[in-house]
Amino acid sequence: MTSSDRSQAVDVQRSYEIRTYGCQMNVHDSERLSGLLEDAGYVRAPAGADGDADVVVFNTCAVRENADNKLYGNLGRLAPMKTRRPGMQIAVGGCLAQKDRDTIVTRAPWVDVVFGTHNIGKLPVLLERARVQEEAQVEIAESLEAFPSTLPTRRESAYAAWVSISVGCNNTCTFCIVPALRGKEKDRRPGDILAEIEALVAEGVSEITLLGQNVNAYGSDIGDREAFSKLLRACGRIEGLERVRFTSPHPRDFTDDVIAAMAETPNAMPQLHMPLQSGSDTVLKAMRRSYRQERFLGIIEKVRAAIPHAAISTDIIVGFPGETEEDFEQTMHTVREARFANAFTFQYSKRPGTPAATMDGQVPKEVVQARYERLVALQEEISWDENKKQVGRTLEVMVAEGEGRKDGATHRLSGRAADNRLVHFTKPDQEVRPGDVVTVAITYAAPHHLLAEGPTTSVRRTRAGDAWQKRRDAREDKQAGVMLGLPTIGVPAPLPAAAVPACGIG
Repeated sequence: MTSSDRSQAVDVQRSYEIRTYGCQMNVHDSERLSGLLEDAGYVRAPAGADGDADVVVFNTCAVRENADNKLYGNLGRLAPMKTRRPGMQIAVGGCLAQKDRDTIVTRAPWVDVVFGTHNIGKLPVLLERARVQEEAQVEIAESLEAFPSTLPTRRESAYAAWVSISVGCNNTCTFCIVPALRGKEKDRRPGDILAEIEALVAEGVSEITLLGQNVNAYGSDIGDREAFSKLLRACGRIEGLERVRFTSPHPRDFTDDVIAAMAETPNAMPQLHMPLQSGSDTVLKAMRRSYRQERFLGIIEKVRAAIPHAAISTDIIVGFPGETEEDFEQTMHTVREARFANAFTFQYSKRPGTPAATMDGQVPKEVVQARYERLVALQEEISWDENKKQVGRTLEVMVAEGEGRKDGATHRLSGRAADNRLVHFTKPDQEVRPGDVVTVAITYAAPHHLLAEGPTTSVRRTRAGDAWQKRRDAREDKQAGVMLGLPTIGVPAPLPAAAVPACGIG
């Protein structure tokens, strides 16, 4: 886009809305799409615009059997709105766009742009080309053109940020289509990662989450098997960076040096999301998961020995093709042994294009449902028991925004403890901002959150809170002036708050 085009775009204040589906990788990609569009002169539509924008972008996920039906249903609802709104454009990107390509504009000819996972940086150009040529633009790159983190990014939070360290995946799990859509793993240079983190910290960010399709395989592309543990330790030397998390690792690549780095790096949080998928060795083999139950439980044991208060969460698929009652009982046994703080449980659904979709032994829906309910009940019991162990402890909680839906009615605030547990606490008399840190005593535990009903022990105002306040004040000034419709500020939902698709990451 030329400078005159950008100037014209600013003058008419074309608005955009992005709808994101799927894993944290997609969430971070949407931050980049926002950055690209705002760099090109667009402004975010107000919250709740529901399609009432000049450009609506769907950042799609392909890991669910009905993902395409959901997309085309949403596109269908926008068709009459586009007819009534001259100049409105619709773009579809992400994994489903990479998979379906020309099918999208065939089934929904009112779509203006289709772009793949490897060329999100082309969106503004494709929108302009579609407008000028008055025809749909479909551009799907087969391989990564440039590492996405070189693109402008509109961060959704002033105090917490995703930092991508790799894209793609070298695994061949039979239930997962992601490697086919995002390609082989490509690692980012450590110096570039650390430079981005340092820049974020300079802006006020105090918590970062290292992000990758298989995050602890980092280094395979650059020939260093200990690259991930070295990266964690390097993060520990960044002044002002208070919390470091990562998602999602793979048990195959989870080595002792990573455990040591977690335990010995002060700002590495005592939290681990470790996808199990199944506790049955037979099913794990059919899934092409290159570990077995004993190996998985051995990792959990080592982590707990090194980091006694670590909260460990997981992903589990119920009803994978060929799963017997005995296989399922092995999963239940593993859950009892591992005692996860939280588990994201999924009923197996066919992913078109994956080997598992055509396997024999597809488990009847009613059997899957019954097993799923038994697993959920067991995990709820364990989660509650594990949370009860927190009662009486004094925890440091980083205040979050949007984590407590009932905070207004209960006169509470919410945030995350170091181990990522959600804590609701009594609102103190003094001002507390998202990004600030409070110290509270836990008085009650529920399966999915903790309560601190007594007075706040201390409040520590932080540079992260300053950054949040600065962004809020700037937004209010602009809304009061030219009504640019800038977005509300939120934090990227940290694990285990955000559901992790069983085949999205890890």
